[in-house]
Amino acid sequence: MRETPYYRIEERLLRNNLALIRRTADEADVEFILAFKAFALWKTFFIFRDYIAHTTASSPNEARLAFEEFGSKAHTYSPAYEDKDFDTIMRCSSHITFNSLQQFEHFYPRIVENGKLISCGLRINPQYSEIETTLYNPCAPGSRFGILAEQLPDKLPEGIEGFHCHNHCESSAEALVHTLEHVEVRFAKWLPKIKWLNLGGGHLLTRKDYDVRLLIDTLKSFKARYPQLHLILEPGSAFAWQTGDLFASVVDIVENDGIKTAILNVSFTCHMPDCLEMPYWPAIRGAETLEPPQATGHEREPYVYRLGGNSCLSGDFMGYWRFEQPLQIGDTIRFSDMIHYTTVKTNMFNGIPHPSLVLLRENGEEELLRRFGYEDYRDRMD
Repeated sequence: MRETPYYRIEERLLRNNLALIRRTADEADVEFILAFKAFALWKTFFIFRDYIAHTTASSPNEARLAFEEFGSKAHTYSPAYEDKDFDTIMRCSSHITFNSLQQFEHFYPRIVENGKLISCGLRINPQYSEIETTLYNPCAPGSRFGILAEQLPDKLPEGIEGFHCHNHCESSAEALVHTLEHVEVRFAKWLPKIKWLNLGGGHLLTRKDYDVRLLIDTLKSFKARYPQLHLILEPGSAFAWQTGDLFASVVDIVENDGIKTAILNVSFTCHMPDCLEMPYWPAIRGAETLEPPQATGHEREPYVYRLGGNSCLSGDFMGYWRFEQPLQIGDTIRFSDMIHYTTVKTNMFNGIPHPSLVLLRENGEEELLRRFGYEDYRDRMD
């Protein structure tokens, strides 16, 4: 049995998601690209290349990952580019989206000097989003993301070929319908004049209850109104949705005021940060999740536990879960759906050992992609 902790992604499940995304792209005549901010396990890129051709980056390092490891130039967007990084951005990008007219005006001469080999766009803000968590809402009032319609000149600057709009987060096809309505209301006079429209991420088409038919029909209808537009979608979660888990072990069990906490060899703040940020309570194999206020009155029941991380941060715990039997030291805890966003947002706070990365191949064999050690923690402090 493999030593915990480790993240394990399953090739079969990943290919199932990729096949659905590819079929959707073909039928809707659009392009889907992978957002590295949600998934960047580069040793699995050989699987992705069977289904998609491009990726999206938001930093010089992500752009390099696209060019050097995925094997194609990135569609790059950043809230603000720095002069010292822009040569790398240009070398590794086929598309560059600017967050402000000021940034475009500053950097476009360098793109011209480079031979105009890059397609440039502007991030627009439709001032509409159905995201309820402010932390993830790029269109909240006062957002630093995107240009408002009233801030655009009637004639777009020379060199602008596309728009980029992002206002979804694990959203439905209905949300895209509403988004496009707002985009058309606010930006209709420019849409016939551009070559491409990037609709960002958050399109969770691999979730079981997602209306893929509505997505396809909506995109086809929009393209019929603007036939010159190349439509691009860059989901992150959809690619790796429900493709793998985080395996941990119970190290100790403590009790305080009748509340039992199983201390694990992983950490919420280090290895599952979105759980604390959103917050959300991850599903655990063999346990019932008791979210507040559902947990009220059940906290001290025999099989009900909090789970605590093995760090010294007081808030590094979540609760509650009801297990089928009392937990024992050494038991395996399997957190479901812990690949997208989780693996890219981990940190080494407190020197807590980082989970290994494992790929479960279609033939049933496990392949160790990476084991982390003391040197990984130490070398970050050089």
